[in-house]
Amino acid sequence: MEGSDGYRRTRSATAVAACGYWHRRGMETRPGQVVAAPGAELLLLAVLAATGPGTVLTPRPCETWYARPARLLGRPVRTVPVPVECGGVPDPVALRETAGRVRAEEPEPPRVLVLSVADDCTGTAVPPELLHEVVEAAGDERLLVVSDETWRETAHAPHSTVVVSPAEMVQGGRETDEVVVLAELGETLLPHGPAAGIARFPDSGRGQGLAEAVRGVLTSLLTGPAGPDDTAVADALTEPESLRARRVSTARAHGSVLAGLHRVLTGAGALCRPPRVGRHLYADFEPVRASLEAHGIRDSPGLEAQLVRMFGPFACGGHRFGDDPKALRVRLAGGLVADPDLPAPASAAGGRALESVESALTELTALRG
Repeated sequence: MEGSDGYRRTRSATAVAACGYWHRRGMETRPGQVVAAPGAELLLLAVLAATGPGTVLTPRPCETWYARPARLLGRPVRTVPVPVECGGVPDPVALRETAGRVRAEEPEPPRVLVLSVADDCTGTAVPPELLHEVVEAAGDERLLVVSDETWRETAHAPHSTVVVSPAEMVQGGRETDEVVVLAELGETLLPHGPAAGIARFPDSGRGQGLAEAVRGVLTSLLTGPAGPDDTAVADALTEPESLRARRVSTARAHGSVLAGLHRVLTGAGALCRPPRVGRHLYADFEPVRASLEAHGIRDSPGLEAQLVRMFGPFACGGHRFGDDPKALRVRLAGGLVADPDLPAPASAAGGRALESVESALTELTALRG
């Protein structure tokens, strides 16, 4: 690397292309607001390092990589339960209560809130009015909001699912300095390309200072795309028509598979929010606890182990996502039924697989006399 100047030069094409990427999503952006790195998790690590000590707040449940950088840096992590409507964000009342407890109990105040407006962990999108309440609460608590928008373009039915960034809500408001947007590009733009993530910082003095500090952290770690990688990332960020068409088709296929799996889960007695985005569902088997306990299943590790034995590596217990290990919650992937990335996911084979899953879950959750 050549220091921060070299770091900026190797990112010029990506930064310009990222401006267009965010402009198409309603967020005017200048190249100086953009930082790129080999992945969103590395960017989050750099953001937390640049913001200094303080507790990091995350929703419960959430993606596993939200807490890892904080723990690597020795930052305390507090989880806040999600609301009934969706995952990806903390309940705004619980957020205020948790922030108050942190101020009373910890030597450092709460510093950062990590959230996801299109949450692959639960397969849900955050309603704009609820997101506004969360952003308002975060502003009152003086939290930097880091918004993971990796899955923003994976709505199963784009015309009926509204996904809004907190950065769109705060432009010109009191929280203008308070939102950093992250996106992992490998999931939807570069599935077979170089590892890459981008971050958008506020267009303000504080935002510029934070972006520069993050560049300094990344430079010290000797990270970042250069040469051909930078060109590949920039090309993907222009979102050519072929890429957009494939993304829409893939999202629709995932939606079809997950809708069928959702029907099976609720039919077996589990609680599960309807899938709207991403590739997973998050199910709560508490209503059928008595049936599961008859099989020796009393917590999420036990539920995960049983479902993995039945279906393979498509189930992850909620304890892996910061949830209460005693709860009977599990995240299930659409791959349990079919591979939506292959042609004709709703084929006869996929239908037979869904029937097999339905039969197995019905047997597992049936209450025996």
